[in-house]
Amino acid sequence: MPAKDYNPAMHTAEHILNSVMDKMYHCGRSFNSHIESRKSKCDYRIRKGLSENEVRAVEKTVNEIIKLKIPVGEELMSRREADERYFTGKLPEEAGDMIRIVRIGNFDACPCIGEHVSNTSEIGSFLITSADFNEGVLRIRFRINQEITSTNN
Repeated sequence: MPAKDYNPAMHTAEHILNSVMDKMYHCGRSFNSHIESRKSKCDYRIRKGLSENEVRAVEKTVNEIIKLKIPVGEELMSRREADERYFTGKLPEEAGDMIRIVRIGNFDACPCIGEHVSNTSEIGSFLITSADFNEGVLRIRFRINQEITSTNN
């Protein structure tokens, strides 16, 4: 059962951030994260902190992926196959013998038990509110602005 503050858009944004960070800095996915509706954070093991320009480049790249309106889907595979193809260390023991892989088009795929949007266009805009580096750990704090369009004025 998801936590009361669970937000599928924020959780999907975390997947995109993780993939962007790994593609740009070869640091792997976050080893620790805390995802909530209003604000979230991800921790990465990395050799140095990011400059303000690097932080904005990560933010810009995440937003570019979101704007591509990529479908988000899932597939099931055996635990053995998932263990061979993905890092499954963060999955709970009760995840079972069939593992759900969440795919964001051809951009990202990883095992996950959480809820996600069906298309990246449902996320809204992504904003990194701060990034700090301490003893080999980069912490990125972020939020999303989900634009709600209204036909009433």
